[in-house]
Amino acid sequence: MKKIYLFILVLSLIVFSCQPDKNTIADKDQFYKIETNYGDMIFKLYDATPLHKENFIKLIEQGYFNDLLFHRVIDGFMIQGGDPDSRNAEPGKMLGEGGPGYTIPAEFVDTIYHKKGVIAAAREGDNVNPEMRSAGSQFYIVQGYVFSDEDIKKVEDRINASRLNNLVTKYIEDAKNKAFETGGTIDYQIILPEARKKAEEKFKEEGYYKIPDFKRKVYQTLGGTPHLDNAYTVFGEVVEGIEVIDKIAAVKTDDNDRPIIDVKMKIKKL
Repeated sequence: MKKIYLFILVLSLIVFSCQPDKNTIADKDQFYKIETNYGDMIFKLYDATPLHKENFIKLIEQGYFNDLLFHRVIDGFMIQGGDPDSRNAEPGKMLGEGGPGYTIPAEFVDTIYHKKGVIAAAREGDNVNPEMRSAGSQFYIVQGYVFSDEDIKKVEDRINASRLNNLVTKYIEDAKNKAFETGGTIDYQIILPEARKKAEEKFKEEGYYKIPDFKRKVYQTLGGTPHLDNAYTVFGEVVEGIEVIDKIAAVKTDDNDRPIIDVKMKIKKL
């Protein structure tokens, strides 16, 4: 009887030990794998960016990313892929313009930022894309680097200069639109100083942006690209295989940052 009881106890312990730890594995459907010839990366998608998550899952299920290239690689910055034109692309062909034919509204979340290993959506520049809408399929994975206090201060200055410039541009565009609606004209010698004054007043009202301490600590240890925060939507992160980012980032590239030897990907659900 004791032997039977012991057997049942041991069996129950074995069965229990084989059960997944919900605290570490969570919902398995939320984990995906990027396969490359430099190794594999396991990643998850954020619930806090539902539009991007839903879109990325849809494309993965369609097999959209399979055999596409990491077509833009910059050591110390990021690795970028997702251009459908990169499939079977001729060597040396300039890439980066392809997509599924739609964009996605920006989803900025203050607690989600450009630390090393995150996955973010590429997009067109502010001059043609003031709403900062994301590309439908092109994405990048952040490598970045570890920042010093001096580096952080330079990034803050850069972000604030960009904020001020964007405000000036906004007020100029507002004046142009108003003139267009009324059939009037614009005297830039008058408009520019006025736009600058309004922008400086608004900037002063909003205050100088400083990178929060919780982000600063990560940028000074793990690293990342803080100047992209609140400008490009981050929607996932690599949870295993982060060293693969460094391997891909280190490959030789041409003048357009395309790897000389193709770096292909396959993405699938685990």
